[in-house]
Amino acid sequence: MRTNMVGSAMFVSAALLMCGCHSPNSIQGHSAQDAQSLRLAFIACSADAAFFEPVKKGMRDAAEMLKVQSDFLGTKGVDIPAQVQMVRQAVRAGYDGIALNIIDPCAFDGVIQAAIDAGVPVVGFNVDDQATPNARLSSVNQRLYEAGKSLGKYMLPFVADHAHVLVTMHDEGISALEDRLHGIQEGLGQKNVQWKILITGNNPLPGAEKVAEALKENPDIRVILGTGQADTEAVGRMIEKKNHAGKEYRAAGFDLSPKTLQLIQDGYLLCTIDQQPYLQGFYPVVQLTQYLRYGLMPCNIDTGAAIIDMSNVKDVVKLTRQNIR
Repeated sequence: MRTNMVGSAMFVSAALLMCGCHSPNSIQGHSAQDAQSLRLAFIACSADAAFFEPVKKGMRDAAEMLKVQSDFLGTKGVDIPAQVQMVRQAVRAGYDGIALNIIDPCAFDGVIQAAIDAGVPVVGFNVDDQATPNARLSSVNQRLYEAGKSLGKYMLPFVADHAHVLVTMHDEGISALEDRLHGIQEGLGQKNVQWKILITGNNPLPGAEKVAEALKENPDIRVILGTGQADTEAVGRMIEKKNHAGKEYRAAGFDLSPKTLQLIQDGYLLCTIDQQPYLQGFYPVVQLTQYLRYGLMPCNIDTGAAIIDMSNVKDVVKLTRQNIR
């Protein structure tokens, strides 16, 4: 059984080689005995955020399949200096490979290079650094700007010329959310939109109250677009709660949660964009393990920008409850 699982993983990695990979500074090689004791670290921002549950599920499934240890670590909230320090700590602790949530385009450049110089390969997951040179070997993530542009284009029929649009973010200083914002703005560029940005926080319940207050202060807004899971759910919850007011809002956003899918089914959100976080946990384990065992090179994987709306939401609900979607 073990031979079949490892053989299957090697087949997956061989297929990934066709994607166009980054060249490493050196090829890793572990003995058969060492290979069975590989330790990998995932290092995330806001490690306890609900969004990362499918990532953890994918990580655990791949680690079990390949017989490696993989630990999901991270800061309690968005704290870039603390996250950088956790990378250094992981190298000192003897982890063989690191998957890193690269939420800033510059802050992690030095520590990634230092880890690789120390013989510890690093791949990105969930958020990548494509804006500056970076030594990471690959990244498994959604192409964020393009995904934002897809949402903007989806919303074109629902946005009037010169409309006032509220865009929400659950945190400041996360390049992924900013990239999605810029994509949304590009997708809706022909509408000459007037934009307002709101930071909601990572809890959708108080976030919904912040959205309601912003709309009270800006009564011309009829379109609301989220950039992440917590703020998208907050937007939908606000519309659900304030439905009695009689105003019709057109709202959409990113990522999946059971509540977000319910809000789509009930008509409070038009759609959400799925980045398939399960794959963002699964494939980094495969790439790091096969690189460390066999020298098979990691390569970039786009986990997509699938649109989930009324037409297909029912098919996704069951898998979301299993932390697969």
